[in-house]
Amino acid sequence: MNSNELCRRSFLRAGLGGISGSLALNSLLSAQSLGSKGMVNPLHHAAKAKRVIFLYQAGGPSHLETFDYKPQLAKLDGKPMPESLTKGQQIAQLQGKELVCFGPQHKFARFGKNGEQLCELFPQIGSIVDELCIVRSMTTEQINHDPAHTIMNTGSIIPGRPSMGSWLLYGLGSEAENLPGFVVLVSDGKGGQMQPIAARQWSAGLLPSKFQGVKFNSIGDPVLYINNPPGVNAKLQEQSIHAVNAMNKIGYGTLKDPEILTRVAQYELAFKMQTSVPDLVDVSKEPKSVLDMYGAHPGDGSFASNCLLARKLAERGVRFIQLYHRDWDHHGGVKANMEFKAQETDRATAALIKDLKQRGMLDDTLVIWGGEFGRTPMSQGGDGRDHHIKGFTYLMAGGGIQRGISYGNTDDFGYAAQENVVTVHDFHATMLHVLGVDHKRLSVKFQGLDARLTGISGDVIKGILA
Repeated sequence: MNSNELCRRSFLRAGLGGISGSLALNSLLSAQSLGSKGMVNPLHHAAKAKRVIFLYQAGGPSHLETFDYKPQLAKLDGKPMPESLTKGQQIAQLQGKELVCFGPQHKFARFGKNGEQLCELFPQIGSIVDELCIVRSMTTEQINHDPAHTIMNTGSIIPGRPSMGSWLLYGLGSEAENLPGFVVLVSDGKGGQMQPIAARQWSAGLLPSKFQGVKFNSIGDPVLYINNPPGVNAKLQEQSIHAVNAMNKIGYGTLKDPEILTRVAQYELAFKMQTSVPDLVDVSKEPKSVLDMYGAHPGDGSFASNCLLARKLAERGVRFIQLYHRDWDHHGGVKANMEFKAQETDRATAALIKDLKQRGMLDDTLVIWGGEFGRTPMSQGGDGRDHHIKGFTYLMAGGGIQRGISYGNTDDFGYAAQENVVTVHDFHATMLHVLGVDHKRLSVKFQGLDARLTGISGDVIKGILA
């Protein structure tokens, strides 16, 4: 082989590497730009929803003090729980202990055209019940918080799988030009055990890290280092970013590591966020009537303020917005603690749905309310409830979902879902469906297998589709 041929081959190899690198870089940067279509392009079928707002109630809300009325359980309060229901069943901290019926601790009332019975602690949600689909037959596989969060968020009990928001961003892309396509907000309340929320719940897992969720702080600077330090202006920072990205592009040309391109795109996005985010999170500019509707106070980091911010993020094209509100873990004092949780979430949840509707956004926004599991109809420590996986309640509203209906039921004790049972994979399959995605076709190769959000199971819940 002569030297000319070697030079020619070297030139072609370098040239093609440069072209492929440029194409990969342009593709990556476009994924952060307005109009990005994602991997599912065109959609598998017509979509009803464009985005998701998931109001995640972390800790396990009691369906028996919220949206699942059980008068029979109330009648048997203090009596032994029927062994026929519980024998051989998985129970968390009550395993091997005497199981006693624990009736609903608050009264229920009828709301809406269909007279849905909801706990009186949630009158504002009651006022918009005709917009809701109440799924009273949710189930899950994991009875402890961390693995239950993991499967609810990723569809798997194995850590390291992509979160549902990451799957959506991968499949559909983002319409947000100067913001991440997947944003996470966390708020704390009163009246419950403070369970940790792990960042891996919004991880991209085995997908490229550009698809992971970005957590915004609810108090103080929304993102660390969002403001420039003294002596650094926007022009100087832009020059620094261009210099770093130039070196990263050279590094990619040598190593061909896609994570280098992720860093390039993230530097660019971070620079854009410095101008877009501070204005976005400043809810003090909202009209007083809107702040009052949500019960939001600027800068307080509350669930109410995060609900208002979720609407603003949705308006700017963010694909998946997930609000974690903690302290729903009521092993004791469930009666008093539920009053705190209702005060923190009732008005804001209803306000978000009303606000989206009046802005013409509810039709193409899927709003979800629920946690990782429910609570037992048996008492724990006399005035609390243990973790429960066999039946609990979720609320859904908006794009592609029927309004003013309930779906499924638990038994007379609120113990087990017995009608139209819904699994986590069914829930995920339905969420993807209303967004125009066939859950069986959204996959990536991993260790020789097709990895999916729904694993090898899951059916679309056709009975709740509009």
